[in-house]
Amino acid sequence: MAGSETHYVLPSPKFDGDAPHLLIVVSPYYKDIADNLVDGAKAAISAAGATYELAEVPGALEIPTAIRLAGRSNEFDGFVALGCVIRGETTHYDTVCNDSSRAISLLGLDGYCIGNGILTVENRTQAEVRADSTGQNKGGGAAEAALHLIALSQRFLKKTKGIGFKPASENILMAGENKDTKTA
Repeated sequence: MAGSETHYVLPSPKFDGDAPHLLIVVSPYYKDIADNLVDGAKAAISAAGATYELAEVPGALEIPTAIRLAGRSNEFDGFVALGCVIRGETTHYDTVCNDSSRAISLLGLDGYCIGNGILTVENRTQAEVRADSTGQNKGGGAAEAALHLIALSQRFLKKTKGIGFKPASENILMAGENKDTKTA
């Protein structure tokens, strides 16, 4: 049974300087489940000292599009994708699960820091257990994933190896000058 498994959870990242600003994009198709996911995400973001805004979209397929649109604004450091897809009687479930997940993955490969908390479950009971912020807290987990990606982005993208052009300064000798005769 999956409920009895234990998993290692990374400690929350710490941020120096400006606190990250995230956008939580949620599909409230199953409102009670979505509300629990959002509660978990908000708590995790606030605990990290970060801030957030909330945007609602009709369904899971619209979540990646909303993230892409918001990403173009350069107002957000990361995104939390939240929603729930419960298997029904048709193959629509497979389409929604696969397409929303693939689109979020492609956005991630384009540099968007996204925590994917779109639940894909067989029944409502599974969704309720996963969304419960005092249970599996998948909303909080998705927010934590986004925060970790933001921290990695800050670590890797602000790092410089000192290569490239450097501005001219008075300490650079011109051709034919001697460092002993150079004056400040």
